[in-house]
Formats: sequence, structure tokens, C-alpha cells
Amino acid sequence: MSKFFHVSEQIETASAAAMKKAAPQFAKLDALTAYNQEKVLSAFIKNRVDETDFHSTTGYGYNDKGREKLDRLTADIFGAEAAFIRAGALSCGTHTLSVCLYGVLRPNDVLLSVTGLPYDTIHSTIGIDNGKSAGKGTLSDFGITYKQVDLTETDELDFPAIETAAADARVRMVYIQRSRGYSLRHTISVAEIERVCELVHRINPRAVVMVDNCYGEFTEEKEPTEVGADLMAGSLIKNAGGGIAASGGYIAGRADLVELCACRLNTPGLGLEVGATLGQNRSLFMGLFHAPHVVGEALKTAVFAATLFSELGFTVTPKPDEARHDIIQAICLETPERLIAFCQGLQKGAPVDSYVTPEPWDMPGYDNQVIMAAGAFTSGSSIELSGDAPLREPFAVWMQGGLNFHTGKIGVLLAAEELVKRNLLK
Repeated sequence: MSKFFHVSEQIETASAAAMKKAAPQFAKLDALTAYNQEKVLSAFIKNRVDETDFHSTTGYGYNDKGREKLDRLTADIFGAEAAFIRAGALSCGTHTLSVCLYGVLRPNDVLLSVTGLPYDTIHSTIGIDNGKSAGKGTLSDFGITYKQVDLTETDELDFPAIETAAADARVRMVYIQRSRGYSLRHTISVAEIERVCELVHRINPRAVVMVDNCYGEFTEEKEPTEVGADLMAGSLIKNAGGGIAASGGYIAGRADLVELCACRLNTPGLGLEVGATLGQNRSLFMGLFHAPHVVGEALKTAVFAATLFSELGFTVTPKPDEARHDIIQAICLETPERLIAFCQGLQKGAPVDSYVTPEPWDMPGYDNQVIMAAGAFTSGSSIELSGDAPLREPFAVWMQGGLNFHTGKIGVLLAAEELVKRNLLK
């Protein structure tokens, strides 16, 4: 029993059973965290990071030693030829992904998604938002065609269909969204990404394999750019920022493609040579350093949530003992009342804004009302404990984050307790 938080005997009993069942998975996650933390430490030492790298620049940011070293460090950590990492200049994950799309794609090219429909917020960039963004500079406005291959009925990548679609000489980019978004499909593993890369590079050498790696960094020993992905991007207020970076994103991959993205971010002729860091270097270095450990804690929180809510009779994905390739845990709560109660209970365990009651609202970039529990030090930070969902069937919540397992566990328990208080358990 906690000295500081009231949890009913029913939830305490389920929690104890969940902790016992989760122990083997926790041991595996500890080993993964150790591996990735050592990999990151090795990269810091290799790149001779020192205190002068934390200094700030203004104006054009010419000769920013810390910025340039951060880029090399990021490339080394992700096993890529080149990379750049920016706070502010890249505002969020959607912006970072958009820089990749606009950087590489040209008129008459085809963008082929092989993991079904991408996440809601990128629809406007592509121009598949029912005309809402038409004329505002979408890819479609520039004559870039979007096509997709759905996963099979058994929730697998459809490799025969991918081979047929990717063989089209107009396909310039094969797009993989690693995480599930607001769906219940499985998260794409690095091994699956490797298979896609081998297939695409064999049948269409012109095609670039691009991975949306949001939520996936440090959840496996290898990253997509280590197994053949040509380009990869993610957000710093998710895994790669370690809960310390206040904003930003990174792009890593083949040097020529990274340069194209840099020209899109800044302008041709300037590329990566400009960009004042305005005092952000230290938080980016520190965030990258802490990221593997923080991701490990978030994974433990997800495993605990999956195990606890399985004990309570709910369907969860991934299952408690299933291999994980991102930090997201989906819990099928089946009714809007349970979904709202879960998020409001989770909010009560947040270190920031715990007294706030989240309500469904019309969130920019989404077609349905969204409820979001997110009491975070950084606004919108998904590596901090949060839970969100659109109010639509199957009324599942997608929970992620937890800067440390001990407080993440409390948040999950309070979410379950809220269901008890409202007589909403099965």
C-alpha cells in the first residue's frame, strides 16, 4: 500500500500479481537498456564531447562547434552516414517528417506507404485530408502522388503487394511508419524494416526507404538506419530527447538525403552551415545521453500497464509478454466512459497539472475529438507519462512514456482506480 496515494484493495491485489508476472520482461528490458546506454556512452566518448560544446550561438550560428558535434554524435548513435538534430528549427515530429518528404520528393514522384494509412497529423502534408489543405502547399499540390499498401488481414506486412507497388519506376519514396498511431496494428520491428529495405533496394534502386521512427528509438538494439533504411526521422519530445530536450527533432540517414533535408529546412546553399543554437545544445546532449535509460523506464511502465489491465479483464496490445518495438501501449476500454475515466485518472498521477481534468476537444490535425492526459514538464511530451485517444471505436487508449517506472506505475494505478470509483470495471 502506498503511503501517499489511495488505491483500493482490488487494484492493489491486481498490481501485485502484475508485478510478479512482469518480472521476466523487466529483466529483458534492463539488459536492453544497458546495451543501448553503453552504445550512447561510447558515441559520446568517441566524439570527445566537452563543456565548450554546450556554449550558445546567435545570429547565423556560423562555426557552432557544439551543433556540428551533435550532428556527428546523432549519426554515430543511429549508425547513419549523416544526421542533424535541432531544437526549435524542427518544431515537432510532424514537422520533421514533412521536412524529409519535401526534401526528397519532386513533382511526378510517387510516395508509397507500405504500412497502411499514416498517422493523422501527416495527412495534411501529403494532401489526403479530404481537401482541407488543398492549395496550401501539400505534396499533392506539387504533383506528388500518394499510394499505400495495407497490412494483411492477419496484421502482417504484405510483401507481395509491396513488391508489386514498389517496382513502379515513379516510386521515389517507400514510407514506413514504425509505430501504430491510433490503430491496433502491430508496431513494425527493425527486422521487418530490414526485409522491406532489401526488397525495395533490389527491385527499385531509385526508391528511398524512409522510416518514421517516432516512439521507436532505443526500443531495440538496432535502429532502422543500421539495417538499410535510407532516411529516418523522429521527435525530441518523444524517445530521443530523453525527457530533457524542450523541443525539436532529428533526421538521419544517407549523407546525400540528409543534405537534401537540410536544404529544405534552411535553404539551398546554406544547408547545415547555419542555425544558431540559442542555448539549447546542453539540453540536447543531455537528452540524448539519458534517452536509453528513460526509454527503458517507459517500456517497463508499458509492460506493467499491459499486465495490470490484462489482470482486470481488458484486451491489450502489445500483450504483456510480447516483443516491443516502440513505447506505446494500447488498452481497449470499449466505451467512451471508460476511456475518459482512464485519462482523467492517469492525469491525477502527473507531476505537472495533476489537478486538471482532461476533457475531449477538437485538437488541430485530428478528425475526431481527442482526449489527452498529459501532465508534463514539456508541453506535448510523449516520453513523459501520457495517454490519449480519439473518441471513436474501439475506444482504446494509447498510453506512452514514464520518465521513471516508479511514478509511471502510480499513474497507471490511479487510472485503474478511477474505473473502480466510477463502477466501470468489468
